[in-house]
Amino acid sequence: MKIIAVDDERIALEGLMDVISEAAPEAELNGFEYPEDALEFVARHECNIAFLDVEMAGMSGVALAEQLKLRNPDINIIFATGFEEYRKEAYDLHASGYLTKPITVDKVKKELYDLRRPIPKRKRVRLQTFGNFEAYIDGKPMAFKYSKTKEVLAYLIDRKGALCTLTELQAILFEDDYGHESYMKSLRRDLLDTLEAVECEHIISQQRGKLGIVPEEVDCDYYDWCNGKRGGRVWNGEYMAQYSWSEYTAGVLERMSKI
Repeated sequence: MKIIAVDDERIALEGLMDVISEAAPEAELNGFEYPEDALEFVARHECNIAFLDVEMAGMSGVALAEQLKLRNPDINIIFATGFEEYRKEAYDLHASGYLTKPITVDKVKKELYDLRRPIPKRKRVRLQTFGNFEAYIDGKPMAFKYSKTKEVLAYLIDRKGALCTLTELQAILFEDDYGHESYMKSLRRDLLDTLEAVECEHIISQQRGKLGIVPEEVDCDYYDWCNGKRGGRVWNGEYMAQYSWSEYTAGVLERMSKI
């Protein structure tokens, strides 16, 4: 859960953030005194919920909410204010909640429990393809028994859900299609055992000896880029740079970056 809080009075902002932190200790929380800083942050980072004061210098909380929704239509807006008279504006904006000061932990918990737009389930597996390929589970690098297992996963990511036979994988990893059958079976078992040990086996689909990634179950910069969800994902000109077979996709991405 990723939350921002905006109030142009520092003491009020610090108090609001303390309450939010107690109500949702697991949340990633960022606070801003200036609405413009909040807008810049949301333009570059994912944000699920925004707690906004209403009466602020320069830009009102209502105007800020309008701008935030333009950048992220799925953001939950919760007004946190000492004024009752802005409820109609909040209703017109389809705000998720409207809290009046003093803001308490119980009030915040209630709003977080009943969000207008549910927060998507966090994806435990993150795959970095721009630059060198890296794979993470809960923020920690995946540890495989064999180094080639990581390349198997990388190739499945590149195939974007298409099922691959062990013969195809063998040809890609060893540039031939013979003499590695037993090793390929060990790599397959290593991949599945590693994922099963952390209860993430659902990211792999299996069918008659074939393997494929389940794209919607992973967080991947390559997939986000292709789907137009670029945000903080920056194309740096390299894609799975340690693997020669990735050059074709790298060329496709380079052409996409110029559109």
